[in-house]
Amino acid sequence: MISFLVGIIEEKSENMVSLDVNGVGYELGISHSSFISLPAEGERVKLLTYMSVREDGVSLFGFTTKEEKEMFLKLTQVSGIGPKVAIGILSGLPLSELIKAIINEDLRMLSSIKGLGKKTAERLCLELKDKVSMLGLAPSESAATFEYNEDAVSLATETLIALGINKNEAYLLAKSNATANSTAEEIISKSLRGYRS
Repeated sequence: MISFLVGIIEEKSENMVSLDVNGVGYELGISHSSFISLPAEGERVKLLTYMSVREDGVSLFGFTTKEEKEMFLKLTQVSGIGPKVAIGILSGLPLSELIKAIINEDLRMLSSIKGLGKKTAERLCLELKDKVSMLGLAPSESAATFEYNEDAVSLATETLIALGINKNEAYLLAKSNATANSTAEEIISKSLRGYRS
């Protein structure tokens, strides 16, 4: 089992990253959250990995944080959720908001994630509600982890939309690049650096 890879980013896209590890190219499926936190192409990165072995082939999935990988593993334990669906769920909401939605049994928010129907969302809440707080990223803790200036994020989001980035992606980019003291200009600069690279 491959637990992590360290290599140079050859290519990256919304749901995939190609990693050069000592001359061997590895293609890994990634979530949107991991995509926007990756460094630029040509830079070195360490990704935690999960290898899925199925009858139709072997797939590798990459994660930039331990918490995201742990959440992925919990998602794949739910009946009807395979690795690709799990990555899609992780792409649909930031990790802290996904955990909050599961704990609060917010079926409306969960069902809004592409590829996740209401019945699967119900099963997700039923099977994971008591487990996700063990990730060390419960909503009470995540509030501090993801603290940011709402006005700066809103302004940055509007600017990113004006630059041609779709609404949801612009918001996720702005939010993920914001800190408590970030100005809108700093958020925009960091967001574009990650998006354009």
